[in-house]
Amino acid sequence: MPYQWPLDASELFGERYPQMINTGLPAGDVDAVRAAVTEMWADAPGGWVHEWSKLAATYADAGAHERAALAYGWAKFPTLADESKRVALAKQLEQYRLAAPGFGVRFERYVLELPYRGDTTSVPVHLLAPFDLAADRPVVLASGGVDSWKMDVHGLMVLLATRLRSRVLVFDIAGTGESTVPMTGAGGAEMVTGLIEHARSLGNGVVAHMGISMGGYFSARSGLGGEVDAAVVLGGPVEAAFTDARKDAFGMDGILGNAMGFDAPPTPEQLVAGRAEFSLRPLLDQDRNNPMLVVNGADDVHVPQHDTLVFRGRRDTVVDLVPDTGHCAVSKLPEVFPTIIGWLDRTLTAITETDR
Repeated sequence: MPYQWPLDASELFGERYPQMINTGLPAGDVDAVRAAVTEMWADAPGGWVHEWSKLAATYADAGAHERAALAYGWAKFPTLADESKRVALAKQLEQYRLAAPGFGVRFERYVLELPYRGDTTSVPVHLLAPFDLAADRPVVLASGGVDSWKMDVHGLMVLLATRLRSRVLVFDIAGTGESTVPMTGAGGAEMVTGLIEHARSLGNGVVAHMGISMGGYFSARSGLGGEVDAAVVLGGPVEAAFTDARKDAFGMDGILGNAMGFDAPPTPEQLVAGRAEFSLRPLLDQDRNNPMLVVNGADDVHVPQHDTLVFRGRRDTVVDLVPDTGHCAVSKLPEVFPTIIGWLDRTLTAITETDR
């Protein structure tokens, strides 16, 4: 079962504020919730889930379903550690589906049975595509990270679909969101391999993979292994982040511990052992990668600069360590995301033309 751990709500607002407003919520509304929240886990006035859910319900009552989904997304943040968080996730999905007619793109939700550690697991996915999209277009497989899931990054996914004129297949990485299995390196990668195979059947067979934060770990893995035709890694940990001796910031130890399936706060030794299997050093030592774009903020408190700079000098790889911004360059997303879309457009166009 998931667990709670000491977490300072005010510190989370300090870290996540740019993400809250850059993904679609009005700054004034976020400020009001920030002023009201005094405690992380209490499902009562002043509690994180209570105050965010109160804002979400206001949006829902006004028919602003997409904003309601975003606010319920923050209500369940950063992990489903109790029943009130699970209720918030269910309400987020309800509001998201109500908002779907206004997405401006075709939306389809369905469940895939994918391989996972010798068995299978059910993985709900969302497929976004322009209404008049031709069949012979590439597909982009995409996910958020360990605490920001497929509905939380919806606005970015719609931008991908509309600007690239491509289908975007969005999922939650293992151990997060609607996933029912723990996050492991090999097991999570098995899921991704199944998703890539499915994605190849949806368009012209060309598949890119974009991952954000911990999702970037999995896109780095599929890119380095040559499983996809192109990969974008936005703030992904790949090596040093899993062995760095720095204390995890902003509750990331508890977020990761929950995702990895612990039912109580792991000891430092348990966390080190669990993280060790994620290192991508074996793949970094090989030369199999297809084109890759690796981007992060220079001031990331979660992922050391090494995990971005280690890609410098690799063939077919562009590296961008963005100054004056932090994890996933989130405070500069309005500048960074068009760069990502431009790179994907050029790269996928070149691949498609070569295949012809």
